[in-house]
Amino acid sequence: MNRLTLISRAGCHLCEVAEQTLDRIAPQQWTKVDVDSDIELEREYGDRVPVLLLDGKEHGYWRIEEDRLLRDLSRQPGEPRL
Repeated sequence: MNRLTLISRAGCHLCEVAEQTLDRIAPQQWTKVDVDSDIELEREYGDRVPVLLLDGKEHGYWRIEEDRLLRDLSRQPGEPRL
């Protein structure tokens, strides 16, 4: 199971940048979900894509904070984040 989920949409420049960042710093550790594929996702995240989830919880949106993400990925799932 991947710990990272990127909620994105087609044609979104920031989403493409986020994908490139994840490919560089966490290859094989993430999956992408199209926000427009589900009405609930659209309602929750539609105007904030890309949104990054770590272990199912929102980690950030619009831009990936690389240092913070790497720090949080080094923790075990369920371990408190700072």
